[in-house]
Amino acid sequence: MNSITNSPVQQITFQNQSFLIKRDDLLHKDFSGNKARKFYYYFINDFPNIDTVISYGSNQSNAMYSLSILAKLRGWKFLYYVDHIPSFLKEHPQGNYKYAIANGMQIIEDKEFNKENLQLKNNELFISEGGAVKEAQFGLKILANEIKEYQEQHNIKNLKIFLPSGTGTTALFLQKFLDCEVLTCPCVGDSEYLKKQFLKLEQKEKIHPTIIQTDKKYHFGKLYKENYILWEKLKEKTTIEFDLLYDPVGLKTFLSLPKEKNFTYLYIHQGGLKGNETMIERYLYKYKDLV
Repeated sequence: MNSITNSPVQQITFQNQSFLIKRDDLLHKDFSGNKARKFYYYFINDFPNIDTVISYGSNQSNAMYSLSILAKLRGWKFLYYVDHIPSFLKEHPQGNYKYAIANGMQIIEDKEFNKENLQLKNNELFISEGGAVKEAQFGLKILANEIKEYQEQHNIKNLKIFLPSGTGTTALFLQKFLDCEVLTCPCVGDSEYLKKQFLKLEQKEKIHPTIIQTDKKYHFGKLYKENYILWEKLKEKTTIEFDLLYDPVGLKTFLSLPKEKNFTYLYIHQGGLKGNETMIERYLYKYKDLV
């Protein structure tokens, strides 16, 4: 793989609303979604002295899996810090954890890990949790240009972009490179948390995306039956599999948003489907009537 292929745009109709989907889940069979965009800088540029990449986060993180792919493609060693690995997961590896280990990831349990105390060697590269780094704008500028090109080709005069956010990095840099409004909703924490994440990467608030509050506060990783039902209906109606962690919150918020006339809306599918394996298992275990 020498480059990221321009992902397709698909029009769908759901709940009597027609909108576009930017299918970044189809970028590459292994290296796709917003993490591929965020980490593209590290894939395409030369790092002659680097042979090890270090990061941290949760034990089922999408970023963890994508970094394991990046490291494998680059021939780098990958060290990943977590505060805890459940004994069941150690004994029965599954989901992103399983696939990242298969790609050569070395996972380190350390409840005291603090990135501020990390002393990097000359051969080591550190990437913050979730890819919340300024380098992410390299790949996200390419995504923004793809959206602009599609808008011009299809003569779309008024466009709005919507995507759910964790760290908000993707939404922030898209707004930086696009003239149209970028809307997002928090899937980790609340609006205040998301604003703080924006400010870490960009002090100019006037170029921040518009934050749309969700109908209620969702606890990240917690199972909500209505989210699974929405995810299942979307798959049945559109034949598109969405991510079970972010997309149900994002699409529920997007679908309830009053749409402006004469505007075209584009929702960005940010991948993360490897994580569905464990999410589906958890849902079906908790809610037996979903089977």
